[in-house]
Amino acid sequence: MHPGRVPATKTEVRRAADRFTTTAPAIKSRHSFSFGAHYDPDNTGHGLLLAHNDEVVQPGAGFETHAHRDTEIVTWVVHGRLMHQDSTGHTGVVHPGLAQRMSAGTGIEHSERNASSDEPVRFVQMWVSPDEPGLDPGYEQREIGDELAGGGLVTVASGMPQHRDYAAIRINSTRAALHAARLAPAGSVTLPAAPYLHLFVARGTVDLEGVGRLDEGDAVRFTGGDGQRVTATGDGAEVLAWEMHADLRTG
Repeated sequence: MHPGRVPATKTEVRRAADRFTTTAPAIKSRHSFSFGAHYDPDNTGHGLLLAHNDEVVQPGAGFETHAHRDTEIVTWVVHGRLMHQDSTGHTGVVHPGLAQRMSAGTGIEHSERNASSDEPVRFVQMWVSPDEPGLDPGYEQREIGDELAGGGLVTVASGMPQHRDYAAIRINSTRAALHAARLAPAGSVTLPAAPYLHLFVARGTVDLEGVGRLDEGDAVRFTGGDGQRVTATGDGAEVLAWEMHADLRTG
């Protein structure tokens, strides 16, 4: 990691239609970065963000039990319900407005399935690098629907000291934080200023200051961003923004 280096300002728009897609029976996954069998050496992440997968799972389907290690995994449900079970004994249903984090640490196994019998579930799963390997596995969740209803930028998950008193859930990375906003029509928020920032339009359309229109599934990677304004258009929008103060890839 290289927290001391201030990168040159850069804004890179990644459209939803250009994202690499994988399919399995009743599952469609769109990947922001290299993932699984798909490897692009020029697209292995951004800042501390290692994976950012937009998943749609049909009723009766899901991801069977599989293992993770040394990764902080945050799952955000856009619509529908997702059943989670893991080897530490945690089980439950994740729904819109529930912040959820799983720390893989020394090793954890989990499964994720659509909890509904009649509607698909769409969720975004994001992985960030922890400060150090070999931590104890862990799990945390918290309802934040009331905070999101206010229309402002809500800190969903963070390990940054300045967010200690108000982040919904904690992650084991002192240089990363995930923020979310549910924007009413014409509602707007200002993104954090950070050396590395990843903006994702989870729902609806927005206008991004200095860029223009972004549609559902579009993403923007900022390097040296200084706090651009995001404004919902149409019927409103939901956005996710990772604020990061280190990078795994540059020397």
